[in-house]
Parts: sequence; C-alpha cells; structure tokens
Amino acid sequence: MLFENIVDAIGYTPLVKINGLDADSADIYVKLEKNNPSGSVKDRPVKYIVQDLLDSGKVSVGGTIVESTSGNTGVGLAMVGAALGINVVIVMPESMSIERRQLIQAYGAELILTDKSGGMALAGETAEKVAAERNGVVFGQFTNGANVTAHEETTAKEILADLPNVDGFVVGIGTGGTVSGVGHVLKEKNPATVIWGGEPSDSPLLTEGKAGPHKIQGLGANFIPKVLDQSILDKVATVSNEDAIAAAKELATTQGIFAGFSSGANYVAAKALAKELGKGKVVVTVLPDSGERYLSTGQFGDGHAE
Repeated sequence: MLFENIVDAIGYTPLVKINGLDADSADIYVKLEKNNPSGSVKDRPVKYIVQDLLDSGKVSVGGTIVESTSGNTGVGLAMVGAALGINVVIVMPESMSIERRQLIQAYGAELILTDKSGGMALAGETAEKVAAERNGVVFGQFTNGANVTAHEETTAKEILADLPNVDGFVVGIGTGGTVSGVGHVLKEKNPATVIWGGEPSDSPLLTEGKAGPHKIQGLGANFIPKVLDQSILDKVATVSNEDAIAAAKELATTQGIFAGFSSGANYVAAKALAKELGKGKVVVTVLPDSGERYLSTGQFGDGHAE
C-alpha cells in the first residue's frame, strides 16, 4: 500500500485467530493494533480528533495541542503532530511506563508528569491549565465524539470486512471510544451481538462505583468518560492486575503475540465471553499495543541468562 504521509497509514490492522482454546469455547479473534504507525490503537482516534480540531479552526499548523493521557494517545498525538506541524504537550501520571515517555519525547513533544495518586483526573486538570497558559487547545479524547467516530468508521468496518458475523465483542474501557464505536456498528448490524466492556478490578468504577490505583495502563481512568455510551454494554467485566499480566505473558508464549497489559485484560475478558457464548460462536477483541512498551516493568523477564 502507498500513502502520502504517515497519518494516512493509520488502520488496516490484522485480525488473528487464537489457537488452542477449550473445545467448548467460541472462537476468539484479536485485532493487532500495535501494527498502527505509532504502535497502538490510539492512532485511530488521534487522526480523527486532530482533523476535527483543524476543520473547526480550533487549532492550525504551528498551533499547540495539549492532552492528558496514560501514554498511547500521547505517542500517537506526538507522531501526528510531528507529521502535520502542530506543537504537542502531553500530560500523564508519573506511573506510566518509561517507554511511553521516551516515545513521546522522541517525536518532539513536550512531556509533563503529574502525581500518580491523582490518576487521569489530575492529569486532565493539569492539561486544562497548561492549554490556557499557552493559548493552546485541549485535545479532548475523553469528550470529543470524533473518538467514537474513528472506531465506527475504521475499526468496526475492518472487523466486519474480515468477519461478517460477530457474536460477541469485548474491550477494556479507557476513554470508551473503542467499545462505543465498534459496539454501535456491531449492534446496528445485529442487535443480538453481545458487547462487553472491561475495567480493572482494583478500580471498578462502572461495576461498583469506586475508583482506585491499578497497573493496567490505558484502562480505568478513575472517572466516567463523556464519550462512553453505556447503553450498548451488556456487561462490564472486571480483570485483576495479576490476571491481565499473566494473560499478556500467555499471548506471547502460546500464540507468539507480544502484547501489553491492557491487551492481557482484554484477552481475559474475551475468554470469559467465549466460554459463555460457547462453541460455534465468534468473539472479537482488540489488543491495543505491544508488550515492548512494558519491558521496563520487568514482568516479561529481566534480560539475564539463567
């Protein structure tokens, strides 16, 4: 495929079948979003939201966009900003992995870290202040409807092009853009399609009304995002830190798919939904990024020979 710039290359990611599941399980297919140009699913909403800001005149070439992010959106926004000539300032909790911080800086964006105890809520407040001080615009991944549109027009359509009949879809909730966008399209095609969201068991805001710190970067923002459409959710599954990390390791060692902790969480929930739907059904989930962004956590090995 030939593209005029890196932004146009976003999307078109493969859908891969999971092998070796229990005999009574539905089939599971995972969408490898690490194949996007900056390495994560967040490239999709970044492209759409930046275009929305440009079209509305809220930002122009040479202007400044500020965003609070757990990391992957920041990397994608830094990439798109570099390609389009837009200044980018990223605000994120200090608990996010060093790889994400370095990638953001590699694209030339400015990085501001906030206290981890404040979660994404504090990062969001800080981003608002910085944008006001610098005459910039807040990116708004948690509030801009273009986030959802990106997944309606790209992610969902790609899934249906490869698998016309999907019985269940599950994905963890960060901004809520993926589950809302894909969920809308799948439910429109077949109202019987089961849509599950996912959240960390240590921060069960949607299921229990309480938030807290957790280790599944990208999920559980500690507030309910404006773009999340809860009406399309048939269930919200909770996944522990330990299960998410173990599942990420399982994907690497049994499937040859090196994915991050949020991918592990999605895989845990997908297996639960596949078990519930049963043999002969099809479940799809998204693997948001690569395990390479989590190597500094030491969970995938310390690099020393035995």
